[in-house]
Amino acid sequence: MAAKEFPAGTQLIQSEQSLTALHMIVKGSVCASYPGGTYYLQKGDIIGVCELFFGSYFISYQTEEPTTITSYACTTAQLTTLMKKSVDLSNMIITSLFRQFREIYDQYELSSFDCENFYHYLMSSYETYKTLCAKHGFPARALPDLENVEPLSLEEDLENWMDGYYSQLKKTVMEKSSKFYNLDFLMGLIMKTDQDIHRIISISRVLYEYKADITNLLMNENRLDFFDLYASLLYRLGTNEPDSTTLTAALSKMMIQLESQPSIDKEMYRQRIAEYRKKLETIDEEGGAGTATVDDVPDVADSMNTILTYAEIDAETASAFKEAVSKFAKMTDKNASDDAARKLRLSITKQFYQIYEKAFLKSIKDPSSIPKVVKMFFNFGYMDENLAGLENAAYLYKIVDKLPTDPERKVYTAYEWFTAIYHGKKAPSRNEFDSDFPTFLREQKVSGNITAADEARMQKDPVEQVLFEIRNMFPSVNKISFGRVLSFCPIFSEHNVLKDLDASLVSTDKVEASFKAIRDIDFSAYYRDVIYANPDIGIANESVSVEVLPDIILMPNVGTRGIAWQEIEGRKRTTPARMMVSIFQMEDLTNILIRLTGDFRWEMCKRVQGARWNDISEPSLTSEYFDYIQFYRKNRELSTDAKDKVKLSMQKAKNSYKEMFIRDYEAWILYEGAGSPRLNKVSRNIIFTYCPFSKEIRTRLMANPLYKDTMSRYDIKLSQKLHHYDNIFQKLKNTGIDIPKELQEQRRFLEM
Repeated sequence: MAAKEFPAGTQLIQSEQSLTALHMIVKGSVCASYPGGTYYLQKGDIIGVCELFFGSYFISYQTEEPTTITSYACTTAQLTTLMKKSVDLSNMIITSLFRQFREIYDQYELSSFDCENFYHYLMSSYETYKTLCAKHGFPARALPDLENVEPLSLEEDLENWMDGYYSQLKKTVMEKSSKFYNLDFLMGLIMKTDQDIHRIISISRVLYEYKADITNLLMNENRLDFFDLYASLLYRLGTNEPDSTTLTAALSKMMIQLESQPSIDKEMYRQRIAEYRKKLETIDEEGGAGTATVDDVPDVADSMNTILTYAEIDAETASAFKEAVSKFAKMTDKNASDDAARKLRLSITKQFYQIYEKAFLKSIKDPSSIPKVVKMFFNFGYMDENLAGLENAAYLYKIVDKLPTDPERKVYTAYEWFTAIYHGKKAPSRNEFDSDFPTFLREQKVSGNITAADEARMQKDPVEQVLFEIRNMFPSVNKISFGRVLSFCPIFSEHNVLKDLDASLVSTDKVEASFKAIRDIDFSAYYRDVIYANPDIGIANESVSVEVLPDIILMPNVGTRGIAWQEIEGRKRTTPARMMVSIFQMEDLTNILIRLTGDFRWEMCKRVQGARWNDISEPSLTSEYFDYIQFYRKNRELSTDAKDKVKLSMQKAKNSYKEMFIRDYEAWILYEGAGSPRLNKVSRNIIFTYCPFSKEIRTRLMANPLYKDTMSRYDIKLSQKLHHYDNIFQKLKNTGIDIPKELQEQRRFLEM
């Protein structure tokens, strides 16, 4: 077999490629990598011996230096013949197999140790941060997803005896040449070791993902991370404060941790570190930022009393509420999970919505005389200037009369939304049990809670309609959009402000720009099929697509999530969906709306398909995706590595098919649309079929073999549809009939 030379940096094999040969390194070295580990192969090592059993690679191989390779055509069926021909090659295969097993097993043990240490490092770092905040009288901020972090728990781990077993097995086998062993034994040895290596790498992938999640909490592109917590506190204290040494040391240790993590975005890391060092050079040597006093913002003084008085809350309730808020404000850790803290937040939450309800009903009687701090309460959840932070309170006061929303452009503040419902411009949303207002009233009548006369009266009563919205949709969505449901409190508090408020304020322009970015990739995301008929010109039944963009309601909180609450109003499919996000969005707005668009696509398909949404005999987005996930283990189009990735993704999605699809949809928009493959073949084909790229992107990706077959099928179907409309248009022209606007729009849609 002729040897072949490869320059340094050559990608010899990519994970998921089919295995058709073994490759022996004659000279040079090769880097073997997989999620969770990297090791190096030297002269005499055999590439592919770890994966023979599976027939496809789950390790990637790249040359480290100029390398010479000799290849031997080999599959599982051919291995016995190959080993019979050469005792020396047989010995090299076994020797390399044992060496690679040891490398991979050692990487697994190191990763397991790192995961445990990484978790404790994260938790102790947060405790240190909270201690320093409490010491200096600053509110400790909490990060999204921090409350969900738990010690690593593996569904399946390696047996304790495996290390010792393979150490002894190697010693026993290597004492003699392979010619002294039955070939069946050697084949069994290779096949069994391959299976164990695959198990180790599958578990290592889980360890890698766990460390990647913690790494993301330490530093991420949204700046909702530990590095920002520590750096912001340092900037606030100034470099002359004694505790600044503790903070700079902690940040230096964090940098060391981050530099060693393979999942970190290296360019983002360099930019953040450079920014941090530059900031340290310029901050005031005498201390941190100054603190505003109530004299600087006199218009927000005694805000809580103003709000409670406006809402006409009785003295006893007002006193209890003020006492609860005072206790909350004095808590050093407002996100504490102990029973007392939880009960206090629940008590405040319950009273908050009662106050909101009374204040709103009063405001609609005389909207021209609402005090500005009450408007701040309606739109931001603002209640107290000290709890909010005086700088934040001053900013909210400044913007509350000129919020960048526009109901005409489908972006509402919470107050504008409730007002629209009161005036009959919008119907109340479905409640958390998926019952709309008429259904809810029928259920109340059947239960005997109201009479038929009550039902008829309440059906038309605008106050009852808006109260249904405030009591049902509002509390649930406000908590979900906030992001950290276990530590949720609806009052605007400085400790929740993780970014500059001006930069995180959601506006109509930002929403429209985000939706445009999504629709530039997934052009049909918000189109629905309707039937067009015009018997007068011979059009009996044509399916046309109309675009209906969602209503966006901005919840009065500083949050990190969004929610697609309902995909249509009532039963009419051409009504807008309802999506809610925080008015101050700490996460990237476009990424949140991408996720909500994926959620909408799934739920809209279920709505259209009805009870057969997962019936593969009736092809649809949900039925095909459901079938793919349900039977992925038996899918011959998926490699072993791809199946491992699906399994891990399903674990992270908590076995939710919908959540799994949304994650794939996010990858579809963020990466695949930019020509950076992230999905496996099966998932990519399903999503392209039902969420095709725009024409510009299809043209750009046509040369990519990953998309070529799917795009060719799409183009054939598209040509058939266009030909159908060309025939209709020609027929109408021949009879002198103007082509209806609906059909012209449909043809334009098909050409997008």
